[in-house]
Amino acid sequence: MKEQINQGNLPQHIAVIMDGNGRWAKQQGAARIFGHKNAIKAVREATEGCAELGVSCLTLYAFSTENWSRPKQEVQGLMTLLVATINDEVPTLMKNNVSLHSIGDISQLPEKAQKKLQEAIDKTSKNDGLKLILALNYSGKWDLTHAMQALALEVEKGVLRADAVDHEQIEKHLSTYGFPDPELLIRTSGEMRISNFLLWQMAYTELFFTPVLWPDFRKEHLHEAIVSYQKRERRFGKISEQVNLG
Repeated sequence: MKEQINQGNLPQHIAVIMDGNGRWAKQQGAARIFGHKNAIKAVREATEGCAELGVSCLTLYAFSTENWSRPKQEVQGLMTLLVATINDEVPTLMKNNVSLHSIGDISQLPEKAQKKLQEAIDKTSKNDGLKLILALNYSGKWDLTHAMQALALEVEKGVLRADAVDHEQIEKHLSTYGFPDPELLIRTSGEMRISNFLLWQMAYTELFFTPVLWPDFRKEHLHEAIVSYQKRERRFGKISEQVNLG
């Protein structure tokens, strides 16, 4: 479907909820961590696919604040896998001119994971192609709560008037500040919900749900989502006639 993509109407920011690793592993008769390990190729395919097309930002929902409640063995395995994957993928990021970024409460991750993540962010910081944003220990409610706390503190200190708190001030205190809002959300595995992901930022995001389990996700699935996006009329509260008039 790549040939059907209109290069003049690309979503500049794509967000992905990478779902289905556990079910994929179960189908193979293996432990859940086996699914997470086999999802690395999907991450690589999505990243390279976005870089090849010229998409500006790709945000991957890698670990939510709720994921800590999963079985301890799975969480430990995920953290170990995170460190190994970041370490192994830096050469690929450099080759594709991709810069790595993160959003979420990184301070709660294991020290080794924090260190490897920061090293990769620093090493890729001069790359000016695709921005790959990992959402780690992230949730939309956490993001909004953190922003509200920061704004409340500024009001308390007299740095900001309460009546000056508007949507621009809120956006400045979100972890995604400096990145455009996602125009397209892809969720794999057939589930149809946004699972506490980028709640503020997805006010006008187009949603694409696919039954494909994340470890099986490839560039052709990315292309399919983008073609679907390009067939939609994005009105932002206007009517069709207003949009068509430009």
